[in-house]
Amino acid sequence: MADVVVDPEVPPDDAQLLRDSRRVLIKMRQGWVPESRRAISSAQYRIVAAFGSVALFGVMAGSGLVGRGIGLLMLVLLGIPLMIVLFIRNDLPDDDEEEYEREVYEQLCWYEGRFVLIDDLDESSARLLARAQRAVSTVTESRVNAEGLLDDVRNAVMLPAQEWEIARLLAKLSALRTKHRETVSKGLTPEVEAVAEPLARALDSSETAVLARVESLERYASNVADAERAYQARHQIEELRGRLHQYEELVAETGADGFAVPELERLAQDADRLEQALRRSVTSAHEAFRYLDRP
Repeated sequence: MADVVVDPEVPPDDAQLLRDSRRVLIKMRQGWVPESRRAISSAQYRIVAAFGSVALFGVMAGSGLVGRGIGLLMLVLLGIPLMIVLFIRNDLPDDDEEEYEREVYEQLCWYEGRFVLIDDLDESSARLLARAQRAVSTVTESRVNAEGLLDDVRNAVMLPAQEWEIARLLAKLSALRTKHRETVSKGLTPEVEAVAEPLARALDSSETAVLARVESLERYASNVADAERAYQARHQIEELRGRLHQYEELVAETGADGFAVPELERLAQDADRLEQALRRSVTSAHEAFRYLDRP
């Protein structure tokens, strides 16, 4: 399951960056903010320092100072700091990594409110979202969906939208419920308690409403799972029927007709029943989809 749920209307490339941003998001939750861009990077700094040292040595050589005591003294005094710059500055963070984290940070700030980090949800909300995600995966990863027996186009649009709406509502519910519990845990006067109790019921009512959405998704996924089993069984039966003449030939040659023929004849009947079961399952899935698609 994804650690970050993204609004499906976010452009695909940006959405993928957000989904991969859990590490940076957690750092941000802990108060991290990227440093401002340096006027010159550490790599550029080392290049400039090296060029400067070579230029200095060239000037000194051209002036005939290298062989004199003052020249050697200047080389020592300037060379040691340059060596520190050139080598010790290697412990600075990698510029590419810094730039990547800065890019992610900027995207996260830009798309604030259009993604949900699962780590931000409380335990009850995280469980509900996990149920919704499992239901979505059951549908989208099924062969009946891939083969177009379901409305795969609408599934590709509607299911991510349902997952996002559930995640968004659970994030708001979780945040408000956490604050409510913090307030209540400090102890309430009778007057405040009279107000807090209806608010707590409002939170419970909201969770019940989200639960109804999740259960609708699960009913749809259950119908799709039934269709998936019937689809797989039908194909297995068809494979066996395709080899039926080989079984019959073997049975005839071995004289085992009385034992095997009734079982072989049952294949055709099983295939017909599975075909009907598949149609019923797909019809039920379509009915569940229409119910789920209601506003």
